[in-house]
Amino acid sequence: MGHRAEAEEDPMLSTGEAARVLGVSRQHVVNLCDRGVLEHSHVGKHRRLRRSDVVGLLPAPPLRDVERLAWLHSAVAGRLVLDPERVLRKARANLARLHQLHPRGGAASLLAEWGRILDRGADAALEALTSRSPKAAELRQSSPFAGVLTQSERRRILESFREHWRTEHEH
Repeated sequence: MGHRAEAEEDPMLSTGEAARVLGVSRQHVVNLCDRGVLEHSHVGKHRRLRRSDVVGLLPAPPLRDVERLAWLHSAVAGRLVLDPERVLRKARANLARLHQLHPRGGAASLLAEWGRILDRGADAALEALTSRSPKAAELRQSSPFAGVLTQSERRRILESFREHWRTEHEH
């Protein structure tokens, strides 16, 4: 894969952006860099960090939350195959609103990735919605598919998931 494609997939963050992703001070990020905890490069006098390195410091979401989102997004995928135009239109509208709320930082990076996925069409969106890869699970944390499922459908899916989780994981 070319250098430009790699940069798009793993954007570089400033120490301030990294601090927002981690929920810490910028100085703490600088200290992590100085201690060798976070790899970085210099652009002039400024440090730049790969987003994946920064996100790698975050605690992983609990497995239950990851699986719950996978169940919800599988239902969204079902809607996508039934009515791709409507679902993609809804996702693009949500994405535009989310971009206004999160113009910079880690969320903005995930939203930009969703934008590239939606630009590639229904097949790419379907892959992101249903993939078990860590990247897809991370993307689903900032999903633009709110409102695709009705409240009633969402409630039924979550009830079904709770029962499934209880049966599979609490015995």
